[in-house]
Amino acid sequence: MLQPSTTQRLRQRLTAWAAVARADRWFPQWPLAVLLALGGRWLLQALPAGSLHTVLGDLVQGRHDLPPGSLPPLLIGAGMLLSALGLLMRSRLAWTLALLLSLTALTSVAIGQAPHGLHALIYFAVLPLLLLSAWRRFDHSSLTSGTLFALTSVAMLLLYATFGAYYQGSAFRPQIADLPTALYFAVVTMSTVGYGDITPQTADARLFTVSIIVLGVAVFATSLTAVVAPMVSRSLQRIVNHKGRRMKRENHFVVVGDTPLAVNTWRELSRRGQPVTRLLRRAPDTALPADVDAVFGDPSDGDVLRQAGADKAQAVMAMLDNDSDNAFVVLAVREIARGVRTVAAVNNASYLGRVKLAQPDVLIAPQILGGELVAMLMTGEEINADFVLHRVFQTPEAPA
Repeated sequence: MLQPSTTQRLRQRLTAWAAVARADRWFPQWPLAVLLALGGRWLLQALPAGSLHTVLGDLVQGRHDLPPGSLPPLLIGAGMLLSALGLLMRSRLAWTLALLLSLTALTSVAIGQAPHGLHALIYFAVLPLLLLSAWRRFDHSSLTSGTLFALTSVAMLLLYATFGAYYQGSAFRPQIADLPTALYFAVVTMSTVGYGDITPQTADARLFTVSIIVLGVAVFATSLTAVVAPMVSRSLQRIVNHKGRRMKRENHFVVVGDTPLAVNTWRELSRRGQPVTRLLRRAPDTALPADVDAVFGDPSDGDVLRQAGADKAQAVMAMLDNDSDNAFVVLAVREIARGVRTVAAVNNASYLGRVKLAQPDVLIAPQILGGELVAMLMTGEEINADFVLHRVFQTPEAPA
């Protein structure tokens, strides 16, 4: 018999450790959020002009002798702290912003505009690589997160432009001597209106003005996309779902997921002439056959489940590859329709108890059974139909 390689044994140990530690709940979003927040704190603590409290105090009091290198670390560090909160929610927008900020921090460190040194260079070089390696796990997007991202980006840029113009006030003609004038210049420049009543006179001031224009165009374009994209996506999903509907979604079966178990369950129900709706997170790369009734969206979202007719279905079968997601689907179905039967698939024996807490009507665990059957066959134990049915379909006990 072939022995597992060292890599396979290591992978098995890591998988077992992840199951015990329930890593699917916190990994990798929590470690990455902590690393990003530490990077932002590092930048803020090592500002060229002193501590963050000192820099903000000097800006508010109208002192114009701050070094030019103070604002970029301030903006990048604050952005990293805000993005770290978004990473905890596995937001794709927060991941994108975190990647851009980490690359900007690396550039600042390399050119000496932020705390420099070998340790900082290595830290901000490794951080983007870690973010890129985990990009698949940050797949949550919504209108709420998009709006929050847009407001945060605009607010950060406005602070950067206002305070930057304020403490470089002597480099403009006429001189910018108060915050209202600085705010006026920031808004006019960010919007690319450019009345020309206030003009930069030095090279640093001109470069600063150029940075406001470039960042303003980029932030407004990105923010608009972040807000509009989820709205357009939902509209397209409604159009596609409505266009592709081939049956009345009532007294039917809803199969959630695109795992082999889900596909085979849908195929067998269809072969028996039963009405079936497939519920997938996203449209597959290859188009589904024209006779397949499908809905695309978050299967734990009540609105998406109602689109699939889950509230009027005979049964909803949660057969995703993530056991926690299956439990959330069952809970969401119970919220919108308590009388609908629910079936939850369990892929990992360690999560069996967790899925049982959701109280589905039927638990199906074919993958868990496989190892037990092989062991019984090898040891000569008796296998009968009752044992197989009991192990594959596990009915949760009613709560006390």
